[in-house]
Amino acid sequence: MGFVRTAFKQTPATAALVLINVVLWVGQILPGSQLTQYLFFAPLLTQSEPWRMITAGFVHDPSNPLHVLLNMYSVFIFGQVLEPLLGRARFVALYLVAILGGSVAVLFLGDPFTPVVGASGAFFGLMAAYFVVLKSIGQNSRSMVGLIAINLFIGFLIPGISWQGHLGGLLAGGAVASLYANTRGSNQQTAQKIGVLAIVAVFVVLAIFKA
Repeated sequence: MGFVRTAFKQTPATAALVLINVVLWVGQILPGSQLTQYLFFAPLLTQSEPWRMITAGFVHDPSNPLHVLLNMYSVFIFGQVLEPLLGRARFVALYLVAILGGSVAVLFLGDPFTPVVGASGAFFGLMAAYFVVLKSIGQNSRSMVGLIAINLFIGFLIPGISWQGHLGGLLAGGAVASLYANTRGSNQQTAQKIGVLAIVAVFVVLAIFKA
């Protein structure tokens, strides 16, 4: 319990996101639960139930606890670094836009009938953001390039993993983080918010066009 309190105190947004995912997964595995069916995303449902493009990023494979555990561990690790640097609101915005970007990529590149779940798109967005942060402060980013490449390769190699969501989350997270890196001045906050909204608008337009 002390660890949980510390996590909420130091990185409350990260802790809250992890908790939401874990609580929802517990709800998914309850006998007779239909939660997964209500929240998963499939391209075919984009027009009728577009909210699934976001909700799918908060549910995981109910038959595989490693799915949620590995994703939440990854989100927690990167959240510990990124949330203090970006601030709570910017971190949450990055996380959500990465999920949306992942779903848009699934919409364009995935099977229309295949459901997808998981926070992998958000995780890839966080990896991309950390890479951008390292570059922006002049730190060595080679290890992040390797980590991203390995995770992308795994997505292509193992059946049942949505490489499309990984790729979309990566691009979305990189776009948002690049915007943050180039609008750090106190007089650029309005431009930064407009920029994030513009990125979201692009994804929404793409989704409407494809759906």
